[in-house]
Amino acid sequence: MKQGIFITFEGIDGSGKSTQAQLLAARLRAEGIPTLITREPGGTVLAEKIRELLLFAEEDLAAEAEVLLYAAARAQHVCQVIRPGLTRGAVVICERFTDSTLAYQGFAAGHDPEPIRKLNLFATGGLVPDLTFFLDLKPELCWARVQERNKTKGTDRIEAKGFAFQEKVRQGYLRLAAAEAERFCVLDGSARTKEELHQLIWVCFREKFPWIPVGKEGKGGS
Repeated sequence: MKQGIFITFEGIDGSGKSTQAQLLAARLRAEGIPTLITREPGGTVLAEKIRELLLFAEEDLAAEAEVLLYAAARAQHVCQVIRPGLTRGAVVICERFTDSTLAYQGFAAGHDPEPIRKLNLFATGGLVPDLTFFLDLKPELCWARVQERNKTKGTDRIEAKGFAFQEKVRQGYLRLAAAEAERFCVLDGSARTKEELHQLIWVCFREKFPWIPVGKEGKGGS
C-alpha cells in the first residue's frame, strides 16, 4: 500500500473497543500488513498528559475547556502519530477519534455538535477515518463491565456520569452512524463472543478494502 488506511473503533465505555482493536491489529500483522495501533485521548507524551487531565481532573471542567483539551490532544496525536503512519503506508487503528467527542461532549452532554465538528476539522487538518467500527452492545452489559473493571482501576470522570449518560452517548453514536453509513460499520456484540465479533470485523474490513493483499497473496505466494 502506498497510502495507509485509517481505522477507528468507537462505542460506549465497556463495549470492547480495546480488545477488538488489538485483535484486528494482530491479524493484520500476521498477514504481513504494516499496522500501527494507538488510542485517544493519548498516543503522544503531551496527549497522554492531557488524557490524565481529562479523565482525572481535580476540578470541574468547563464544557468548552473539555472540548478544547480533547482537540489539543488530537491535534498533537494526528501530527506526531497518525499522519506519519498513514504516510508510511500503514493501517493505523485508533481507539476513539472525533466521533467520540461528538457523541460524548456533543450529543450526550446536550451541546451543539456543529462547533465541535468544526473545531475537530481544524485540529485534524480534515482527517476522517476510512472505516469506523461502532460496537453497539446493550448499555446494561457495558455498564456491568465498567463496574467490574472499576473495582480495581477506579472510576474516571466520564464513567462517573453514570449509566443514563452512557445511553445518551449510544444514541449520539447511532445518529452519527446513520448520517455517515458509508463510513460506519455498526456491529451488535451483545450476544456474540469476542472471537465471533472479531470475525465480523475482519469480514467488514476485507469487503471495504478488497485490494489489500492478505494470506498467501500478502506473503508473496500464488
